[in-house]
Amino acid sequence: MLDIKSLSVDELKNALKEIGEKPFRAAQLYDWMHNKRVGSITEMSNISKELKQKLQQQFSFVSLKLLLEQVSKEDDTKKFLFELPDGNTVETVWMKYKHGNSVCISSQVGCRMGCKFCASTLGGLVRSLQAGEMLEQIYEVMRITGERVDNIVVMGIGEPFDNYDNLLRFIRRLTEEGGYHLSARSITVSTCGIVENIKRFAAEGLPITLALSLHATTDEKRKEIMPIAFKYSLAQLEEAMGYYFEQTGRRITLEYALIGGVNDTEEEANQLASIAYKLHAHVNLIPVNPVKERGFTQPEKERILAFQSRLKKKGAKATIRREMGRDIDGACGQLRRKQAIEGVL
Repeated sequence: MLDIKSLSVDELKNALKEIGEKPFRAAQLYDWMHNKRVGSITEMSNISKELKQKLQQQFSFVSLKLLLEQVSKEDDTKKFLFELPDGNTVETVWMKYKHGNSVCISSQVGCRMGCKFCASTLGGLVRSLQAGEMLEQIYEVMRITGERVDNIVVMGIGEPFDNYDNLLRFIRRLTEEGGYHLSARSITVSTCGIVENIKRFAAEGLPITLALSLHATTDEKRKEIMPIAFKYSLAQLEEAMGYYFEQTGRRITLEYALIGGVNDTEEEANQLASIAYKLHAHVNLIPVNPVKERGFTQPEKERILAFQSRLKKKGAKATIRREMGRDIDGACGQLRRKQAIEGVL
């Protein structure tokens, strides 16, 4: 069945015409779904019983079931395990910052990219999420917390550009007038580097912040930890990211997971600074987070600070990410299909 939450107002008008309903109802439905954010069709009070029945018969109206909520003792970050309509699960993270509330959402059930430091790839890819399932993670978190979301990060389970069409629908619905109307500048999309879709995304006219999961400064090293590097070289990535910057004017973020004894040398800092300079990019250093199935560890704190200092000396802008929710496995690289893999419930 068609995911009604993924439809634009114009698409809703056409869909309503096909079932014998007046097109003006489209704006009402859109408002109920994306502005009032009701949890079901039955909650739409100014919609007739007959139309509600038609909608329930013709469309899917995504709702999520909360299976588990965890709260960090370190920083009050919250992680939610949601069950999708087909029984699969995803994890979503709520983070409070001085500049506003952020939600990190998942774009797929599992992931097929195979990055060796990431828990999300364990078990592989099951399926991609529909736009409505991505939106509903945000809407459900707001229902639970009672607070507005100011920033969205598509950096949870899955590779967003491996689910390109649904990702784009999700962003369009989230930013359009008449609904939640979030600024596109408040959205960050992370990718491990699917070159053709980086270029497609650049042409969409959306001022989204793009974050590239780089994690190594040579093709050889990147291949050791990121299988995607066998398909796309660093030269191809640099060209695609440069194109994105030219088309959008948005500064790129280079995500770099610092792994002790793997990618944390002074030479690698020099090479990373050179890449950042060429791309006008900001470097986000992420001391690798613990994943029990992986053997990677963080460098010592002094080595992390020395790596950052070296980047700055070479002219690169670099920050060390404050990892939120590490004690509940809610930080970067720690999200997973926990129910399916570990049977925690």
